[in-house]
Amino acid sequence: MTRFVLTAMLAAGLAAPATALAGTCAGVTHADSITNAEGKTLVLNGMGQRVAYGMFKVYVGGLYVTSKSSSGSTIINADAPKRIVMQFVRDVPKDKMQETFAENFAKNPAAANLKQEIGWLYSVLADVKTGDKVSLDYRPGVGTTVSMNGKDKTTIPGTEFMKAVFAIYLGSNPAYTPLRDGMLGNASCD
Repeated sequence: MTRFVLTAMLAAGLAAPATALAGTCAGVTHADSITNAEGKTLVLNGMGQRVAYGMFKVYVGGLYVTSKSSSGSTIINADAPKRIVMQFVRDVPKDKMQETFAENFAKNPAAANLKQEIGWLYSVLADVKTGDKVSLDYRPGVGTTVSMNGKDKTTIPGTEFMKAVFAIYLGSNPAYTPLRDGMLGNASCD
């Protein structure tokens, strides 16, 4: 009986971190893990909320990786599968999404060499509605697949594009610091 109790306590203790990390943020729940197109399991590293103009909740982002890390640069520079999932909690028109991406690519000098790739991204952006999910899914040797509500829109090849787009969310000068900190597991989702 003692061994059974000890085993149960150990199992509960090992399960707690994964369960605690997955959860609800602004009414949105992200799964503990997902499987990418190549069958690789990615675990939820963290989640955060994107707020615009200090008051408008836009989406809840979840970051999925093969190995958890609290370092944005480590995740950006790893040539490993990773995915950002954004579940929108408000409608956002295509032109506003493109404007936001453009502002953030402008912060990254390396993006100046990625005009064609950024153009491909802009060509598939669409109006999003409350509840829509937009994903940026990087697979080594394949590229970054942009999908909306589970339907692939395009795959943009190259690690340099992946680094530029993931830097928007996880870099030293992110689009929104609390979102980055949440996705890196360094802050709670408020």
